[in-house]
Amino acid sequence: MAETDRMTATTLSTRGSYWITTFGCQMNKADSERMAGILESMGYREAPAELEADLVLYNTCTIRDNAEQKVYSYLGRQAQRKRTNPHLTLVVAGCVAQQEGESLLRRVPELDLVMGPQHANRLDVLLAQVEQGQQVVATGEHHILEDITTARRDSTICGWVNVIYGCNERCTYCVVPSVRGQEQSRLPEAIKLEMEGLAARGFKEITLLGQNIDAYGRDLPGITAEGRRAHTLTDLLHHVHDVAGIERIRFATSHPRYFTERLIDACADLPKLCEHFHVPFQSGDDDVLKAMARGYTVDRYRRIVERIRERMPDAAISADVIVAFPGETDAQYRRTLDLIEEIGFDAVNTAAYSPRPNTPAAVWPNQLSEAVKVERLQELNALVERTARERSARYAGRREQILVEGTNPKNPEQMMGRTRTNRLTFFPAQRSDGRTIAPGELVTVQIEDVRAFSLSGKLA
Repeated sequence: MAETDRMTATTLSTRGSYWITTFGCQMNKADSERMAGILESMGYREAPAELEADLVLYNTCTIRDNAEQKVYSYLGRQAQRKRTNPHLTLVVAGCVAQQEGESLLRRVPELDLVMGPQHANRLDVLLAQVEQGQQVVATGEHHILEDITTARRDSTICGWVNVIYGCNERCTYCVVPSVRGQEQSRLPEAIKLEMEGLAARGFKEITLLGQNIDAYGRDLPGITAEGRRAHTLTDLLHHVHDVAGIERIRFATSHPRYFTERLIDACADLPKLCEHFHVPFQSGDDDVLKAMARGYTVDRYRRIVERIRERMPDAAISADVIVAFPGETDAQYRRTLDLIEEIGFDAVNTAAYSPRPNTPAAVWPNQLSEAVKVERLQELNALVERTARERSARYAGRREQILVEGTNPKNPEQMMGRTRTNRLTFFPAQRSDGRTIAPGELVTVQIEDVRAFSLSGKLA
């Protein structure tokens, strides 16, 4: 954001306290960190509890109906509170805000500010309008300007770095392109500069983020001598790999249509790239994938997995899947189960299809019943847990390098961190000589107990 638009700390007094509740994906979590940083630069301080805050911001998700309804439940509680405390500032940001726009004000007239994801770095300017007595709606198309200095990070070890905003895909079930806008790639130099700044503050792990991260760079100009795009995710990984102080690099979320062998080879060849890939497949049936407008086949997805495991045999693969999509037959659903069984995922985010506003599939006549959705989702979840437990079994007795992220909130005598393959791991907080382990250290843990989605062990 231009310096003339930014309120400077020297002109501000403490405004009170704030509370941010984040719903949904990693992109929303990253946006919340940026907005928290802006609020603190304005003179706000984080509140000890939501119901004590002078400003409450909900950063919302509309990917599924239950996430959206949860937002309205939270808003009802705050609207009631504002009737007795008119000085409370109430903000809805994120995807529900973008989707509903002014209609949110009609539904919840107590709101002060409704702002879409593209306006996250303009929070201070928009709040200045609120302070002048306006009720503000900011959902217009907006170019996301570089702003890498204000985020209030929730971790001091692992940080998010946005590399591309928006999405140009048109999956028939997905509301994301209409609420997050067109793709906007950041310049490689700006991304590397942000990573260098995080490294200087002691961060050890970076996750590069994009709604469709494999599309990175296709909106940036330039063609190489070989005739390909000058900016790709693979090129970016090479560009940022050698940032001093950063020990690990991850990226998410990938799209099978754009996931290339060149990208896989880069991940295998670059030592800091973690052996963990999140590649949604959504369905194990080609006809359902075609109805979803996903742009690939099940065989194409299999080849991606085969190539990953050929280059990195121990790599962890996670995915997203939707069951009970309109018209999905029992046989098509069974093919999804078969694919999960065949591949053996380390983790799968599961969901029953949820009609979303302004998406083609929402108005198709062949919607499945709620009973079918519940039945299929329950069976799917049981299979996912079993295959994850089977995948976890390979860790038993092994020594794993763990990046220490902090204390186990359920047991202060334990620390926790993740393997390079993204398995959450718990281990003693003290070494045998009594020295306490500090966040940010890399330690070796002998794995003793394995569970579906986590591990435990002793310091090796």
